[in-house]
Amino acid sequence: MRVLRGEFMKHISLFVNTSKPKAVELSKNLINWLEEKDFKVVNSVAVEDLKVGEFNLDGSAEMAICLGGDGTLLSVARKLAPLNIPILGINVGHVGFLTEIELKDLYRDLEFLKTGRFFLDKRMMIEAYVNRKDKVLSNFLALNDVVVTKGPFARLIRIKATSNYSYIDTYPADGLIVSTPTGSTAYSLSAGGPIVSPNMELLILTPICPHTLQNRSIIVSKDDIIKVQVFAEHQEIMLTIDGQEGYKLMPYDEVIIKKSKYYTNLIRIKNRSFFDLLRKKLKESDGRSI
Repeated sequence: MRVLRGEFMKHISLFVNTSKPKAVELSKNLINWLEEKDFKVVNSVAVEDLKVGEFNLDGSAEMAICLGGDGTLLSVARKLAPLNIPILGINVGHVGFLTEIELKDLYRDLEFLKTGRFFLDKRMMIEAYVNRKDKVLSNFLALNDVVVTKGPFARLIRIKATSNYSYIDTYPADGLIVSTPTGSTAYSLSAGGPIVSPNMELLILTPICPHTLQNRSIIVSKDDIIKVQVFAEHQEIMLTIDGQEGYKLMPYDEVIIKKSKYYTNLIRIKNRSFFDLLRKKLKESDGRSI
């Protein structure tokens, strides 16, 4: 859902992927430019610090700017969604489905922030809970996907999936992806899942390398509660969140996945549709040398 913001948000938190030298160099020039335009950078955070929780966000922050790629934005989104702070992504990476501004258009596009003529894209998120013997051990928030995988072992695992207590199937596979519409262009797509417009709200279940031909992606309602239980002889089973956070599962653990009450709000400046972006980014991805 796109909503016209129409206001000047002055106080900015800057998040920088310090593993990218270009992002670090750009951050210095960007801070100077923002201050010249009457913005106030209330704090600057290295994205690496988000992973270990070593950051303090200034309470006056009205928006966040991310310097990096989609991975950088995913890390920031999981932290800021509960605070309802909108995010503007500047692409210093490769494909950039989530980031809004390319480096060649940087300062021209940033001028729109001063006028308030930009939109907010409201993106659905999901939550995952790990249950072991009826006890919740951990919980996670994701913008793209939650994935159960078999780890380094070559042996397959069996994954039982239910929706609202109705049995879906037991997948003999390398894993199972539960994705949001935003995540439909990420891991789910490479595993053969459908591309879904991100303004929709639903869940996508996509098995990874299923060992039977009948197993295909399934789309279910945003209101469905998905329960995934893993059956395996070995103990190298992983739960991954947005491809960035990992949690070791044990055989017979249950993972409960459902729509979150939180949303990620992405700042959109360009007047382009998701399908315009899709055509452009997939073409760039196909043409990029390996």
